[in-house]
Amino acid sequence: MRNALTIDVEDYYHVAAFASAIRFEDWDHYESRVERNVHYLLDLLDEHRTKASFFVLGWVAERFPQLVRVIHGRGHEVASHGYAHQLIYTQTPGQFREETRRSKQLIEDAISKPIIGYRAASYSITKESLWALEILQDEGFGYDSSIFPIHHDRYGIPGALRFCHFVNGHNGAGLIEFPPSTLRLAGINVPIAGGGYFRIFPYAFTRWGIRHLNENELQPVAVYLHPWEIDPGQPRIPVKAFSRFRQYFNLDQTAIRLIRLLEDFRFGTMASVLREQGLLTTPGDEPVVREVGE
Repeated sequence: MRNALTIDVEDYYHVAAFASAIRFEDWDHYESRVERNVHYLLDLLDEHRTKASFFVLGWVAERFPQLVRVIHGRGHEVASHGYAHQLIYTQTPGQFREETRRSKQLIEDAISKPIIGYRAASYSITKESLWALEILQDEGFGYDSSIFPIHHDRYGIPGALRFCHFVNGHNGAGLIEFPPSTLRLAGINVPIAGGGYFRIFPYAFTRWGIRHLNENELQPVAVYLHPWEIDPGQPRIPVKAFSRFRQYFNLDQTAIRLIRLLEDFRFGTMASVLREQGLLTTPGDEPVVREVGE
């Protein structure tokens, strides 16, 4: 079974945990490392003949359009990660629509092609911001990967469906939700999807979890990581101890574990996995989402 590998293209100073220490207005004053880190990942994926979905922050696309073109030109899917890494549940619907449209336009201008995938900053489509799904569908997205079915201090809907499904079919077609992957253990959903969990949990647990989902639950897995997670030399930001732990723990192990992951499992783009699941079709160059029940 093929799983979805996804990269959230943002820099180390963009993360929500640093919002109290770094103002959005000051982002341009920090050393950018996103280009070098993305190129490292692209080379690594080429070596393993693997394609991935790159969810690009609009702010990054605006400043590095050539990087977005390189990602696309090397055969990977390009999707949206919003514009300024703002938590959706802190925005009004109008603000969210404006920044979503802006980011989508910047990315599509860079690659001269429509995009259909979206992932919210810090998985911030929660029960309080489910209205965002309707806006995503209105703005032409075919699928979303923002609802994490876990308990977390910043995001998550613990009771949400764990696997790919249709949501919000108000225009006759359904927006597809592809949640980050979890295991159901002792009555709770345990994240195995990547990011900090990929660095904190032993690799053996991640490998076992993916195999369980593939072989026992017969479901594809959605794995994610960030370019800054393969960069142990990134500048350290003075924040609280827990935020430092989540940001910096095992950064020197991420690339090693990613290589093992690419050797142990088959991966592709999120859109390609959804097509293999029969949920998404793309006749010609125009993305079309199947209607619910089709």
